[in-house]
Amino acid sequence: MKLLTLVLVTLIALIQYPLWLGKGSWMRVWEVDQQIRAQREINRKLQARNAALDAEVRDLKQGFEAIEERARSELGMIKQDEVFFQILEEGGKTPGRNAPSP
Repeated sequence: MKLLTLVLVTLIALIQYPLWLGKGSWMRVWEVDQQIRAQREINRKLQARNAALDAEVRDLKQGFEAIEERARSELGMIKQDEVFFQILEEGGKTPGRNAPSP
């Protein structure tokens, strides 16, 4: 009887080994689940970025306001007959001048 119990316990342990520690174990399933969650978060951020870029492209294709705003902010352009005022802090350097002032 003791031998039969020992054999059955050994067989149960051998059957359970792949479930807990083998290639398709619960630990591996948990690790893959964590990887899936991390990848979903990355995908969500990339989808939001893509949506913003898509909206910007549509705006640039359809409206002149976006093009004008980009020209003003990134290229420093102004409209014809428009006056540009730049207020500098006292003691600050004037942008665009490479040579030191006398």
